[in-house]
Amino acid sequence: MRAVLAILGLLLATACGQAQPESPVNAEDVMFVQMMVQHHRQGIEIAKVGTSRTKNPEVKTLTAAIESTQQDEVERMLRWLHAWGQPLTPATGAHDHHGGMPETDLKQIQSLRKSKNFDYDLLNLLIAHQDDAVQMAAAEVSGGANPEVQEWAAQVQTSRRGQIDMMMNLVKR
Repeated sequence: MRAVLAILGLLLATACGQAQPESPVNAEDVMFVQMMVQHHRQGIEIAKVGTSRTKNPEVKTLTAAIESTQQDEVERMLRWLHAWGQPLTPATGAHDHHGGMPETDLKQIQSLRKSKNFDYDLLNLLIAHQDDAVQMAAAEVSGGANPEVQEWAAQVQTSRRGQIDMMMNLVKR
């Protein structure tokens, strides 16, 4: 009976396995995600203005897609920060030494609401905003440690570059 119990215990331990180490997370991962949450929230605000004001169906579709996609991504990033036991927002000035990526100024968004050349101004603001996301994602790809976050950052680079190309074509019309 002892032999059976010993074998069962061994099988149970083997079946459960050792606790797998969690994916690594470094300061670059945390900084990237915290900053991207804020960046995405600004992008969502710009997209909402675009969806509500544009008369161009292509621009309306694009801004609605940006709003939806980035809201889903914000939720994913907040889950990561929570799982890592990290604050959802950085301390004031905590990431100044990371290059000071410019934010889309609230004044720019307010100005966009009153724009006389709306689609042109919207697209140019979104192009600059999405280019900032590409740059932020590039830093994560090169300096992050978490494979899931790095993979997502690479996807951000690809998708935002595609959006920029699309918007450049819309601006040229």
